[in-house]
Amino acid sequence: MPQTMSMPPVLTAVTDPVERFPVERFIERWSPSGGAELANYGLFISELCDLIGVPRPDPRTGDDARDSYVLEKPVTIRHTDDSTSSGRIDCYRKDCFVLEAKQGVDAESQTALPLLGVAGAPAAPSGTRRRGHGVRGSKGWDDAMIRARGQAEKYAKALPEWPPFLIVLDVGHEIQLFAGFSRTGKDYTHFPDASSFRIRMTDLRRQETRDLLKAVWLDPLSLDPSKRTAKVTREIAERLAVLAKSLEQAGHSAANVATFLMRCLFTMFAEDVELLPKDSFRDLLRNLRGHPQDFVPTMRVLWKSMNDGDFCGVLTQKVLRFNGGLFKHADALPLTPEQLELLIQAAEANWRDVEPAIFGTLLERALDKTERHKLGAHYTPRAYVERLVLPTVIEPLREEWEAVKVAAAEQERDAAVALVMEFHRKLCDTRVLDPACGTGNFLYVTMELMKKLEGEVLDFLSITLDVRQDALDLAGHTVDPHQFLGIEVNPRAAAIAELVLWIGYLQWHFKTRGKVMPAEPVLKDFKNIENRDAILAWDRTEIVRDESGRPVTRWDGVTMKKHPVTGEDVPDETARVELVRYVKPRPAKWPKADYIVGNPPFIGTKLMRAALGDGYVNQLRETIDHIPDSADYVMYWWDHAAKLLWNGKIFRFGFVTTNSITQTFNRRVLTNRLKTGAQIYIIFAIPDHPWSDADGSAAVRISMTVVAKGNSAGRLLLPIREEHLGSETPNIEFNEKHGAISADLRIGANIGNATELISNERICGFGMALHGQGFLLSRAKSDELKKFGSQVIRPFLGGKDLLSAARERYVIDFSGLTEEEAQIANPAAFQHVMLYVKPERDHNRRDSIKKLWWRFAWERPTLREALKGLDRYIATTETSKHRVFQFIEAIYLTDHMGIVISSQDALILGALSSWPHRLWAIKAGGTLEDRPRYNKTRCFDPFPFPDPAEELKARIRVLGERLDSFRKERQAAHPDLTLTQMYNVLERLRELDRDPAAKPLDAKEKAIHEKGLISVLRQIHDDLDRAVFDAYGWPHDLTDEQILERLVALNKERAAEEKRGIIRWLRPEFQAPKTARPVQTAMEVGPEETSAPAAPAAKAPWPKSLPEQAQQVLAALTALGRPATPTEVARTFRSAPAPRVAEVMATLETMGRAWKVENTDRYAA
Repeated sequence: MPQTMSMPPVLTAVTDPVERFPVERFIERWSPSGGAELANYGLFISELCDLIGVPRPDPRTGDDARDSYVLEKPVTIRHTDDSTSSGRIDCYRKDCFVLEAKQGVDAESQTALPLLGVAGAPAAPSGTRRRGHGVRGSKGWDDAMIRARGQAEKYAKALPEWPPFLIVLDVGHEIQLFAGFSRTGKDYTHFPDASSFRIRMTDLRRQETRDLLKAVWLDPLSLDPSKRTAKVTREIAERLAVLAKSLEQAGHSAANVATFLMRCLFTMFAEDVELLPKDSFRDLLRNLRGHPQDFVPTMRVLWKSMNDGDFCGVLTQKVLRFNGGLFKHADALPLTPEQLELLIQAAEANWRDVEPAIFGTLLERALDKTERHKLGAHYTPRAYVERLVLPTVIEPLREEWEAVKVAAAEQERDAAVALVMEFHRKLCDTRVLDPACGTGNFLYVTMELMKKLEGEVLDFLSITLDVRQDALDLAGHTVDPHQFLGIEVNPRAAAIAELVLWIGYLQWHFKTRGKVMPAEPVLKDFKNIENRDAILAWDRTEIVRDESGRPVTRWDGVTMKKHPVTGEDVPDETARVELVRYVKPRPAKWPKADYIVGNPPFIGTKLMRAALGDGYVNQLRETIDHIPDSADYVMYWWDHAAKLLWNGKIFRFGFVTTNSITQTFNRRVLTNRLKTGAQIYIIFAIPDHPWSDADGSAAVRISMTVVAKGNSAGRLLLPIREEHLGSETPNIEFNEKHGAISADLRIGANIGNATELISNERICGFGMALHGQGFLLSRAKSDELKKFGSQVIRPFLGGKDLLSAARERYVIDFSGLTEEEAQIANPAAFQHVMLYVKPERDHNRRDSIKKLWWRFAWERPTLREALKGLDRYIATTETSKHRVFQFIEAIYLTDHMGIVISSQDALILGALSSWPHRLWAIKAGGTLEDRPRYNKTRCFDPFPFPDPAEELKARIRVLGERLDSFRKERQAAHPDLTLTQMYNVLERLRELDRDPAAKPLDAKEKAIHEKGLISVLRQIHDDLDRAVFDAYGWPHDLTDEQILERLVALNKERAAEEKRGIIRWLRPEFQAPKTARPVQTAMEVGPEETSAPAAPAAKAPWPKSLPEQAQQVLAALTALGRPATPTEVARTFRSAPAPRVAEVMATLETMGRAWKVENTDRYAA
């Protein structure tokens, strides 16, 4: 577009308040326009704004931040090779839309115009009207509009945030709307649907059309249908919950209540979409007022008729056959007058607008009395679900669809129709499995997005290829619930999932097909939702019995009673559950599918026994023994899906997991499946994302991973801003990176492959795991018990005490003592443990913890041995926002939330406290929720400590001692000052260094700055960082990624040294008092250690089919990450003919999937 343009004045008639027919004047003025896009579009947009009642675009100022609503907005398009190109958006409104304008001409105003993309057409005779972008309704015009959409999408990608709308405008003729409410750029689809996304000039006569455009301009997110329907759905679920509670109180079982209410609610939905006569069910219920005794026989007649498709006596007319299993049994529950009134109130709601994406979750809560209190709680926002469904299922399908359209553009009509029809058939046969489907949330969202894609396909057939709708023969050949498969262990949730899919499908049917009735039976029993365990299969279960034949039981893990002596809550030994044995256990099989997506249960390894039972967990780990016992439950799903992908059984899978997937105990599963040669890779990942799980909690942090066949670059999304997380419209802004994603969900240095070093072994470990709060003592109680033996009473620090104000606590430590020795060592302390620890320990599932009830569950004998003879040791909190290491007096015991390093050398403290190690710990350790976690196995054991000359060692020791003493001095002077407060303010200082415009310190932060002398603390850390960089022999200005790359390389070097017997012990006098030997002063790298040059990447074969050629050329162009010529792209394939590649690239450009650099033969994706 040119850099500037003149703006003709607006017609006063359009905005004159006394003008009676402004719409007619607007249509009359603009309908004859054609062929002069540059001269017309600015004026057209301005007058359209007047017509719909919104401000006109502002004049451009040249200030990008201020130009938030302008014509000809400049954008810079950045390629992955850091090159750039420029473009201009015809009309832009921040957070609303990108508009791309074209202008065609009417057929009657044009003679013998060549069609874009059709060779050999005659030229227009002189004197005819300007050609513009093709004759409206022609292939050339269609191609121009498709290209305009692609151009709009390209410009949107160059913006800081994706707008919710793309608008394609043919001036004076048509406005096309495409919406992507997830703001990811991956789901722009026809809005509101494929049948009504085009707005013609005559449509502007309708007020609702003008209101729609006004909302696009001013409040586009208000048009997100999920926002409107969410409120309706919540209100309906709350009414159902009241009725469900009332029925249960009347003595009906929860299962019967659930089945009854699901029949009722589908009947309500059916009448609102007019599958039943309008208002028929409401009227039926109203007529039963005063006659509740007639409710059961009335419902029995209605539901039997709906099942069979017969004449219905109570409605006095024939009804459709619904079948599907829901109405197979026509039983109803008797209602009181009050309950009948509640049902009538529920029927008054507009069930047409229920939102299936959240209805299942809320219905499950309404029908489960233990979950009912969570009805008002936060549920998983649809945008979160789409964030996983899009890259897992929809993006690969869309890539294939775009390739089919490109191939069709090169074919004659009949061949093009055949290509598109074949894609439609394949789309309708695509199967998606959620192997932990719950109430069907993920399956429904996937189905709706696939229905939208199907709508585009059918629109392309009917509009672009001129195939009549009645010739498509869609009966029995459409995207429908049979393609969406689920496995769910909860029977009620499984039933709801099936209902959710059918409601969603029927909503879509009526939205796109009007009043056309679906084929009978309306509900088909596809048996696509299986009610069973997804991981473990078995023939049957048996009760475990003892030698006398009595059932073996255990405490139920929930019921408590008051201890008769202490008055404390202790396990009630009379509340028992029976243990079961699984007969013929085996790994469960999953139904055949093309894609797998879902949100398996968030059950950590430590909670599996309590949640699933000992028998199940024991059998699971014995049957599927290649997964470590330390792995979370969700990893069994991840591993099984990866195995299917590895074996070519599926195309792609994506799961939500807890964000602990990056920690060692879970990462081993990923590493095993992603190992070299596996030919599967992570194509999309978000390592840390907020989530609302099934129980309504909004504080969960999760990861998303999508895995595909091949070995290519992936997309890594890192949240940089999170807002309104507790609302129905959360806003998360991401920083997107591209590259190879490793098992620790990082791009760059592969820390996950770092080797544990012998030099670091037996030094670092967890503190004590007590398993009994009764071990802990107050100061007063410890003084009392010390009178009977002080050796077993130790001061104690929890993980929290290391960073916050330390609580003065003590602990009873009978480590290593027999029961008799413990009683003798301190009888009073022994009795205390007997009263306050033993009652709980008696019911522990682990025999060693139960039998040795007077001792800590994990006493850490190796760590205790390492601490012998030390006056102090180093400690840090396992999970913390700030990674702080400090010296602790050796008399203190630390709990299991603290990490202990058994060294009193300030050289080690200094190295640990420096930026290279803290950065390594952040990247290697993973997170717990949103807090970095220090994982000994990944953060300490593989870390290559510096080993410099003595002079540098002495310098680091001085700075390490200074750092530790300085912090302790400040806290001694100000007892209320915590390390967390000090490092919060230190981080604020660094933020101000990075961005002087950042918010200045507030009054509280200034006070902490003065108390803690935080600027001095920062200086000590900076001096320490420089000293450690010098110790490594590195420059001081390395980027974080360069630091990590060097540390990974150094780890590899140290591992190679250790294989030759050269070990740089951290504490040689403890680790190897007899075998430690001097370290070589120079590396001796033999030929066998020299890295071989990397083998060139294998070239892909040139595809045979036209759609595959288009898809692969676009993928190659995208992978190059820069503008490239057809010859350069052809070289990425084996035996690809450059002329054919050039044809494909030209067609990609015509279809808006690629763009050509001006005045060159280079194209960019």
